[in-house]
Amino acid sequence: MALITCKNLKLGYEGEVVVKDISFEINSGDYLCIIGDNGSGKTTLVKTILGLNKPIEGEVIFGEGLSRTDIGYLSQRTDIQKDFPATVSEIVLSGCLSHMKHRFFYSKEDKRMAMENMEKMGISNLAKTCFANLSGGQQQRTLLARALCSTGKIIFLDEPVSSLDPEATEEMYEIVNDLNKKDNITIVMISHDIRNVEKYASHVLSISDKSSYGTIEEFLEGEKKGVDDNG
Repeated sequence: MALITCKNLKLGYEGEVVVKDISFEINSGDYLCIIGDNGSGKTTLVKTILGLNKPIEGEVIFGEGLSRTDIGYLSQRTDIQKDFPATVSEIVLSGCLSHMKHRFFYSKEDKRMAMENMEKMGISNLAKTCFANLSGGQQQRTLLARALCSTGKIIFLDEPVSSLDPEATEEMYEIVNDLNKKDNITIVMISHDIRNVEKYASHVLSISDKSSYGTIEEFLEGEKKGVDDNG
């Protein structure tokens, strides 16, 4: 069974439909990229899967023992996040909150996991540094390490390279690809960067008036056919 199956979703706010007829599945090890124009419903879809919004119609089904608390989430960057008054280690450790249940203090295992994920992101030397003093790339790696403390299964990323410089952008893409290929973490990424979608994705969900879902090979074939038809 798939990790997540979305069936006939109709999404929106206060009864106003943003996107409809969305059906797809996410399997273990996938690298799914969600693409579409601004306002097409990409972030609304992700928030619905995470349980932050309710679908107008349709359903989201979790399989393989997955629950919403097993999902890591890296949201779009905001000015509030950029200026957050906490150290790198404090932010990364906070990713453990989702599975602490009734505990009030971080365990040795939580602290070990946080340090391991900081090392994985190359930011262990910044553990005591205030988040607000980091570069954009360092901030994103900190937030990704935090997401990794929430899960070892699947991470959702909403435009993780927006506002990053070209070097930090490439670093972030390589880090995410390594998590997928080496650590077998399922990736679901919202992206406008078609070049990197084509380079890294295993599957593509394109949201529009006629949404489509398929493998990267099927997506590229559809792109080629569209060019040929318009040529």
